[in-house]
Amino acid sequence: MTPLRLTASLALTLSLVSRGLHAETAIILNSVDESVSFVDTRSYQETGRAPVCKEPHHLMAMPDDSAVIIACAVSNELVFLDPRTGKELKRIKNISDPYQIGFSPDKTWFVANSLRLDRVDLYRASDFSLAARIPAAKTPSHMAFDKASQFVFITLQDSNEVLAIDLKTHQPAWRHPVGPTPAGIHMTPDDRHLLVGIMGADYVEVIDWRARKTVKRIVTARGAHNFLPRGDGRHVFVSNRTINGSISLVDMRDLGVIEHYDVPGGPDDMEIRADGKELWATARFARKVQVVNLEQKQLSHSIRVGRSPHGVSFISHAPRQ
Repeated sequence: MTPLRLTASLALTLSLVSRGLHAETAIILNSVDESVSFVDTRSYQETGRAPVCKEPHHLMAMPDDSAVIIACAVSNELVFLDPRTGKELKRIKNISDPYQIGFSPDKTWFVANSLRLDRVDLYRASDFSLAARIPAAKTPSHMAFDKASQFVFITLQDSNEVLAIDLKTHQPAWRHPVGPTPAGIHMTPDDRHLLVGIMGADYVEVIDWRARKTVKRIVTARGAHNFLPRGDGRHVFVSNRTINGSISLVDMRDLGVIEHYDVPGGPDDMEIRADGKELWATARFARKVQVVNLEQKQLSHSIRVGRSPHGVSFISHAPRQ
């Protein structure tokens, strides 16, 4: 860590602690600014900002919420932050071009999509040592897993496919064609269907992955992009990433839209409060985090952050189901 980064992180941590906000701090990833913003989830104010790395695109919480991992594509590293204070905990170098990242459900594998290198890398989750590199043309983007941790499913944005990789053999298993520019991908709780956000159109494509067959299109809105489970084992949010954007709530049993919220500015990644009352979404084109009051079903707060905000995370979130 550079002295500048250490100083900024320490000062920010002390500031948050002195204000009594450290237990409810949202971490927002500003991709273009190569920084993270810290937002108090009680006052809805940015309390600080710190540099993080080169070209960070996605973040995720560790499965046990012990840290928030930031994937740094150009600097080829992972940065681990304390989810309560934002203080840097450690860095892992030599993680090549991590664009999107994820752990297999059995916590055996850590998967990193190398979007600009057309490759998927498998690391051992125990020590982040490289196990395999799998060609994945073209432009591997988001990922999902089956419950048995046998497969990881990867959207290929520029070849309009979903790629299945066998985590036991470390080999591609099959490809399935989908609509234009597939982005987010999510497994339904019954482990039966893959939901794929078709960003180049206006729908979520539903795949029976065992039969390798598209069974339905769920129309949401233009730019269907990413997913976040509500936490009730039945519903999932879909961000529709356009300037006049929105978020749709999809019933994963009936495979239909049941609610729709206007969220302008290019809604992308999302997080939901543990009590299920608020949905937070980064607005990529507006330099904001948008907060939706789910009881009133409308936008309640717009929080100014850095350029191209991508990931959002806070520790008091709903279950990932």
